Amino acid sequence: MPQPPRRPFKRPQSGKPAGSPARKHAAAGWDAVAAWYDKLVGESGSDYHRNVILPAAMRLLAPQPGESVVDVCCGQGVLVPHLLTAGIGRLVAVDASRRLVEAAKSRHGTDPRVSFVVADVGQPGNWADGSHDAAVCLMAVHDVPDVAALFANTARALKPSGRAVFVFMHPCFRIPRHSHWGWDNDQKIQFRRIDGYKSSVDIPIATHPGRESGGQTVFHHRSLADVLNASAAAGLVVSGCEELYSHRRSQSSGPYSKAEHRAAAEIPLFIALRLARLPTGA
Repeated sequence: MPQPPRRPFKRPQSGKPAGSPARKHAAAGWDAVAAWYDKLVGESGSDYHRNVILPAAMRLLAPQPGESVVDVCCGQGVLVPHLLTAGIGRLVAVDASRRLVEAAKSRHGTDPRVSFVVADVGQPGNWADGSHDAAVCLMAVHDVPDVAALFANTARALKPSGRAVFVFMHPCFRIPRHSHWGWDNDQKIQFRRIDGYKSSVDIPIATHPGRESGGQTVFHHRSLADVLNASAAAGLVVSGCEELYSHRRSQSSGPYSKAEHRAAAEIPLFIALRLARLPTGA
């Protein structure tokens, strides 16, 4: 079954426990691979962005005219035009990669409602000033080394009544090198094999598999419980959740086709959380 177009990976390297030196690499890794990633996702997003991720994010966020929104880990700004079309009054787009922010600026920097900020979302910053009605973070929970800091700073960015939407790879089913598709010939079913889940691991991702000079990022796997507990510790509680499934189906009519269709409809690729900021002292 086709995989979502995130980072391809080399099998020879192994994941490292969270807290390893791989964390330090992540902070600087995205500038080095920005051109590759911008080409992969582009202005309008990948196939999965257009058909699954962006529709879910906009549906759960439900941005209202005049609202102030912060786009956390904005990358090259794939969400920006959707938010502007919704009529929001102000957008602050934040990312640690200067090169990705420059790509976003080149596409959307002329709109006076948008300001772009180069900042590490794992550190407190002026963007997290409590002035925003809503926040959104697409496909970056697994790219930020300190998930607790990510949620804490997002909460700081919101008004007391604010809300946030996070969409990311489903940690129960999508773990590089620890999850795979399998085929049960007796039952004639396609299944998802999970080799590890509970442990937090930092997994190096090669952006150009097979090319020794290719760039590298890090995928930070955390269990769903760890993610939810980190959000709750930051004062962000779940007010809605959607598990997101592939829109793709097998183009063949062979013996595996029916099983592939069923697996695509039953095993999610991504998870989307809508979070509400708790009032101070709650």
